[in-house]
Amino acid sequence: MTGAWGDRRFPVWAPRARSVDVVLDGIGTFPLTPVPATDASPTGGWWELAEHPELPDRPLDYGFVVDGEGPFPDPRSLRQPNGVHELSREFDPRAREWADGGWEGRDLTGTVIYELHIGTFTPEGTLDAALGRLDHLIDLGVDAIELLPVNAFNGTHNWGYDGVLWYAVQEQYGGPEAYQRFVEACHQRGLAVIQDVVYNHLGPSGNYLPKFGPYLGEGRSTWGVSVNLDGPSSDEVRRYILDNAEYWLREMHVDGLRLDAVHALHDAGATHLLEQLAVLADELAGETGRARTLIAESDLNDPELIRTRSHHGYGLHAQWDDDVHHSIHANLTGEDTGYYADFARPEALVKVFQRGFFHDGTWSSFRERHHGRPLDGDIPFTRLVAFSQDHDQIGNRAAGDRLTATLDPGRLAVAATLTLLGPFTPMLFMGEEWAATTPWQFFTSHPEPELGKATAEGRIEEFARMGWDPAIVPDPQDPETFQRSKLDWSEPDRPGNARMLDWYRALTALRRTLPADARATDVAYTDGVFRFQRGGLLVEVSLSGSGLGTAPSDAVAAFGEAVRVTRA
Repeated sequence: MTGAWGDRRFPVWAPRARSVDVVLDGIGTFPLTPVPATDASPTGGWWELAEHPELPDRPLDYGFVVDGEGPFPDPRSLRQPNGVHELSREFDPRAREWADGGWEGRDLTGTVIYELHIGTFTPEGTLDAALGRLDHLIDLGVDAIELLPVNAFNGTHNWGYDGVLWYAVQEQYGGPEAYQRFVEACHQRGLAVIQDVVYNHLGPSGNYLPKFGPYLGEGRSTWGVSVNLDGPSSDEVRRYILDNAEYWLREMHVDGLRLDAVHALHDAGATHLLEQLAVLADELAGETGRARTLIAESDLNDPELIRTRSHHGYGLHAQWDDDVHHSIHANLTGEDTGYYADFARPEALVKVFQRGFFHDGTWSSFRERHHGRPLDGDIPFTRLVAFSQDHDQIGNRAAGDRLTATLDPGRLAVAATLTLLGPFTPMLFMGEEWAATTPWQFFTSHPEPELGKATAEGRIEEFARMGWDPAIVPDPQDPETFQRSKLDWSEPDRPGNARMLDWYRALTALRRTLPADARATDVAYTDGVFRFQRGGLLVEVSLSGSGLGTAPSDAVAAFGEAVRVTRA
């Protein structure tokens, strides 16, 4: 693997280059030699160092000069100690003697997932600091931690979706060694790790991949030029992505990947990239005996993503279900503008609990067209990841406000109950378990003033269709926007927050008593009360947050007059 200490050939793919040199910091510059085409790479385009002087037995900083330009970081860099514009540093991921041999892994569908952003999860914003909060997550009843993207981006803080070097861990988080420590510690404590990866676009600053080859295609997405998945020389681009997925799953020991916005992957190939990723994950699971779970973020409501390959699907293991979020959010908050318009009736909540998708070929007023397909009857609902809050649905609001800014404790408890006792795979967003009051806003740290200005203006334009006031949109470039978004760990000790935290713990414990794949039955809404049965439990919630009355003596869980759970 390029960038691995001990492999001193410094291979790099640059199919259109006339010359490529490697710059070894403090040592010199050396020409690379073209590598003959192979069966694995029939079009060639690879270069490597054929001869070199004796090199010191330590990680070297290095970069590539392509046709006289550069030096640029290695496209497959495993470490960027000085930022994405500077030289790469060698790192050997296999040098670590892992202490997680007792970790057997688990199928993550049906488990409780906890989504967090390393930079705002703790005051320090590092992987090592996050280790100090694992006890909190274990006590909460979490099974898996989903990390927002950690790949290297320009600047000091960012959501992570502006990454430009997909193999490198952002140095502000601690770099690759800290990442390995984090995964190892999670496994030792019985927690799985899911890594959010972005294969549909690259960030706007520090993206030197086009200097090396045709990594980008001609199509465009919301975030810019799309990745070249089906054009000339796209085999190597796909290999770049597949090797990256294998790096996280094999070398960094992660248990699953969350694939960002797969609807933005433009791939007209006979075998879709998503299917190739699913095959890779299943092969690794068979080889290692540890499950590897792939979860897609998709806007399509298309069961093809999670249909098995034997039934002509891609074979991914799960996908996010925004319809569940929208129906919970709209019915509890009363918001009915933008994409919430179709979900602002209790019937929407009933439908998603019965059928998984709300838009399954129905008219979408937000899109102004019909949208989605029905979920296959034999697909378990645990293949749908459901949430009442997540980084997108909070952070992409004008003020980055959580449900706590709108809902009283009763309705917050209802949202938690629907998420954790529903038939889906539940996901929590960091801090929601104690009704955190800190916002989670969109923040960037682009060093380029013009890019920062364009980002701020673009945010305001995005909110026009939702009817949000542009005056309340915080400046993403203001450092205070980032600081405001950090969790306040003094909150869980306050009485109201502690009560909510206890409720989340009770729900995760209760969920463990249910069959993971049990569907919701007898789903109905009557006189302000939404109810369903699942796994021998009758769950009743008041969408107004009150009015259920005192819980009966046989209730197994209750939250004031908002939630009542009894044995069916």
